[in-house]
Amino acid sequence: MADGLPLPHDRGHLLWTMEDGPSRKLLSSFDRWSTALVGDDDISEPFFQGDGIVKASIIARQDGIIVGCAMVDYVLQVWAPSLSISWKAGDGKRVSKDDLIATLSGPSVAVLSMERTLLNILGHLSGIATWTKQWSAVAPKQIACTRKTVWGMLDKWAVHMGGGLTHRLTKHDAVMMKENDFATMKGHGDTNEQRIVAYINDIDPIEIHGFLEIEVRTQKEAMLAAMAWSQKGETEIPFVIMLDNFSPEACKEVSEQLEEQGVRHTIILEASGGITFETLETWRECGLDVISTSALNRGVSPLDISMLVEDH
Repeated sequence: MADGLPLPHDRGHLLWTMEDGPSRKLLSSFDRWSTALVGDDDISEPFFQGDGIVKASIIARQDGIIVGCAMVDYVLQVWAPSLSISWKAGDGKRVSKDDLIATLSGPSVAVLSMERTLLNILGHLSGIATWTKQWSAVAPKQIACTRKTVWGMLDKWAVHMGGGLTHRLTKHDAVMMKENDFATMKGHGDTNEQRIVAYINDIDPIEIHGFLEIEVRTQKEAMLAAMAWSQKGETEIPFVIMLDNFSPEACKEVSEQLEEQGVRHTIILEASGGITFETLETWRECGLDVISTSALNRGVSPLDISMLVEDH
C-alpha cells in the first residue's frame, strides 16, 4: 500500500457503524427503496390493524451473514406498524443453516402481504454480504465494489458488512476521470495520453473533493499520469490510478516501475476488469492497493431465507 495514504475507498462508515447503526444517508436509501418495493407489490397504504393474529418464524436455510434487519425494521415501522418483530440474529451476524433469524407477529393479512418484501430484502443483502466475506477473506482491506449496483447504496451497505470496501457511494465522492471523460476533452491533445497529462497539469488539488482517480488503459498512460501527479508536490488529496482491464502481470510491472521512479508511495494503485474469485489470490499478490469488481454485488445468489407461519 502507498505509504501514509489511507484508502479513500473505505466509506462504509458513512452508511453504518456498529455503535450508531444506519446513518441518515442509509436511512434515506431505506426510504426510497422500501417505497419502490412495497409499491411494486401493490401495497398502497400501511397495515395499521387487522384480525387473526399469527406468529411466523424467519429461518436461514443456509450458512451466511445476515444483513437487512435495520431496513426491515424501517419498512415495518412505516408500512406495517401492526407487526412486531423480535430479532435473534442482527445485522452483520453469522447464521448457520436452520437458525432462527427472527419471529414476526401480528394480523395475518399484514404478515402475508409483507412476507415477500421482507424476505427479498434479507435475502438480497445477506447474499451480497456472505459472498463479499469470501472475497475479503482472501484479500482483506483490498477488495472493493464499484458503482455498478442492483440496489444502489443498499448493495454498498451489504458489501461493507461483508468486509469489503465501498469505493464511491455516489459520483460526487471523488473526481473520477474515465475513458469517456477524456474523449470529451477537445483541444487538450489528440491522444488519451496527452489528455491525461493535460488534465492533471491543469487541475488544482485544492478544488478536489474526496480523491482523484484516473482510469488508464496502458502502462504508458499509467506512468505518464503518475509522473504528472508527482510534479504537483506534496498534497493531502489521495491520487488513484485505476488500471482498467490489465492482467495481474501487467499490474505488477506498473507497480515495480512506479517503485523504480520513486513515486509509488504517492499513488494508490487500483485494478478493475476481468477479476474473478478463482484468480483473486493472484490479483492480491501483484502490487495493488485496491481490487475493484462488480462481482461482489451483481449476479449474486440471495441467501436462502424462508418464513413459516405457525399452524394453529
